[in-house]
Amino acid sequence: MFWQPLSVESWIGMRRGSLSDVKDTVNTIIEDVKTNGDAALFALTEKFDHQKLDSFRIPQEEIDAAYDQVAPELVQALIEAEARITQFHELQKSKTLWLEETEPGITLGVKTTPLDRVGAYIPGGRAAYPSTVLMTTVAARVAGVPEIVVCTPPPVNPLTLVALDIAGVDEAYQVGGAQAVAAMALGTETIRPVQKIVGPGNVFVTQAKMMLREYADIDFPAGPSEIGIIADSSAEPAFVAADVLAQAEHDPNAACVLVTDSERLAADVGEEIAVQIATAPRREIMEKALAHSGYVIAEDMEDAVLLMNRIAPEHLSIQTADPLATLSGIRHAGSIFIGPYTPVACGDYASGTNHVLPTAGYAKSYSALDVNHFMKRSQVQIVTREGLETIGDVIETLATAEGLAAHANSVRVRRE
Repeated sequence: MFWQPLSVESWIGMRRGSLSDVKDTVNTIIEDVKTNGDAALFALTEKFDHQKLDSFRIPQEEIDAAYDQVAPELVQALIEAEARITQFHELQKSKTLWLEETEPGITLGVKTTPLDRVGAYIPGGRAAYPSTVLMTTVAARVAGVPEIVVCTPPPVNPLTLVALDIAGVDEAYQVGGAQAVAAMALGTETIRPVQKIVGPGNVFVTQAKMMLREYADIDFPAGPSEIGIIADSSAEPAFVAADVLAQAEHDPNAACVLVTDSERLAADVGEEIAVQIATAPRREIMEKALAHSGYVIAEDMEDAVLLMNRIAPEHLSIQTADPLATLSGIRHAGSIFIGPYTPVACGDYASGTNHVLPTAGYAKSYSALDVNHFMKRSQVQIVTREGLETIGDVIETLATAEGLAAHANSVRVRRE
């Protein structure tokens, strides 16, 4: 009852089908926030989160007080995770400015500058996600963004508040759902607009991000969690089953797919899932997620790689006899976990890589959240008189052919 054969086509259809279903609802919310600002946020928060608030801004005193409600070992775990996330993202930073003389008199380069103000959406609801606070905001801080804003649904868990402090967030607001995205994109009396919005959320949050890109850039569509696993007969069925259930416990709309050339492994994983789920605390959620999860039997491992590239999963686990050889054929995946001792939970919390990832096949065109999402690049050129002589004829010829005489003249007057 927990494990079933799938086709790649059915998987792709399931993962992409829900955004359009909420478009009208999200559009109504956006228009409400655009017209009524804070008043809309108060009303929508009471309607959807059942919280009647006097203000949205979370004061520093409340954040400081949260430390008294969180066990010291949890605080220390967040501190250690933040250090590893910072270390990994520091490695991604580009030079602030590089210049290269490509030929005599022509120097080209790139100037990299952080965005001024960004917003991060942190989900709430079924669980607290302090790790997502770290993932979304530490990358922005490492990039050098001077103003980092967070929105998260009320009531806000003390663990999330502690994470906000450890991450160095500048402004935090207890606003959730599509209305939070609208507030960050459009601005209200209380929340000033941002240049970019990042972070995962439910289908309403994702649809709002997609619809508001005219006002604020976004990272990518990031919906319910998913995992793709490539495994052969060498894989340990208990490990594979554990990885499936780890994703299934996220959300009823989470999904998991195993692609293997071993029917025996697929059967053994199904048996292990039945054993492990029997005592799982979040069994009800897992069962709903497993209803649209399962396995695909490939002809061989080469075919398995091709099938997985079509799926382009958010998380990809490779558990094969030669995992690096398997990795060489992978073109599309959000984050890749190699070998039997690299569960997705490593990247979720403490290895240092980012767990904010494109879902639903969007890994074919989007990358995992990183420092570069919070930076923009300006191209730089320095041309001397000698350099202008080198390329002047080409410029004048092409400009004239396009009927742009003033362009050609801007070069000609300098050469006369």
